[in-house]
Amino acid sequence: MNTFSDHEIRLLNDWQRDFPLVDRPFASIAQSTDSSHDETITAYTKLAEKGVISRIGAVVTTGALGASTLAAIAVPEDQLENIAEKVSTHRGVNHNYERTHRYNLWFVVTAQDQSELDAVLLNIESQTGLKVLSLPMLESYHIDLGFDLKGKPESLAPKHGNNPSLTEPVTCPVDRQLLWALESGLPFTDQPYDAISKTLNIPVENILTRITRLLETGAIKRFGVVVRHHELGYKSNAMVVWNIPDNQIKDAVSTLTEAQYVTLCYRRPRLLPEWPYNVFSMIHGQDRDQVLDQIDSLARQKALSNIDHEILFSTRRFKQTGARYSPVKDVKEVA
Repeated sequence: MNTFSDHEIRLLNDWQRDFPLVDRPFASIAQSTDSSHDETITAYTKLAEKGVISRIGAVVTTGALGASTLAAIAVPEDQLENIAEKVSTHRGVNHNYERTHRYNLWFVVTAQDQSELDAVLLNIESQTGLKVLSLPMLESYHIDLGFDLKGKPESLAPKHGNNPSLTEPVTCPVDRQLLWALESGLPFTDQPYDAISKTLNIPVENILTRITRLLETGAIKRFGVVVRHHELGYKSNAMVVWNIPDNQIKDAVSTLTEAQYVTLCYRRPRLLPEWPYNVFSMIHGQDRDQVLDQIDSLARQKALSNIDHEILFSTRRFKQTGARYSPVKDVKEVA
């Protein structure tokens, strides 16, 4: 695992959620870490420049702002880099990975609504000449990509309790504009919320109140430091897909979500005959053998012992950014 100073570990670990919702958040963190305000901002800036931090800001809950889907393409090996580049040019594509499977290119697409999302997928099919499997989330069981650097996973637990489940999309125009403004993350400045205040022409106090409310309603999953797992030393990750009979999903999912090393778990549609799997789980580890051992342990559990599954290791990362739901005028897709 990469070597970080004690100060950097605290900055990366302790504020992956519950980032201070105060006028000068970096000063608040500096006080908590016995460092200076300037040292804190400089450290975060350097970590971002190294790619360890993706951004500091909101992780928006699926369904809160628009439409999204996980998609896959079976790409001939000699065309993979070219096809991946075409897919990555789409602004709505925020994650784009090669995985070990016949369907070897996997990417996440977000859009303002379903019609826009469908248009992006059709555009990709037109560009590539290949069929896209679209696998939207049907049910979320566990999604929280926090990564522990202290060997104490409980240190990542929310300080104020878990967020409630989202019950309805965000419809308030100001809240939507606020979430759009947060997509790129906060600037590393003394008063980072000021930039959003000027953009939206509303007081900082109003912004902080609105973010708090969006957390309370479940529209924001967490607000804090968004890290990149590979740069933290989690070099191996596998998407394990399971073909679980509908009447066994409850017990199987309970087994998956109780495993501390399972970072994501959700249900997506089967698309027969191409895709028979309905439950997806993610495991991140420091090496491939560790991940395989963990998957083997899962597969020997009673609820999963006779369940057909496949392991799709990530082998290349073509794109990784935050989700984009905001409208952009005159954005042209690359043909």
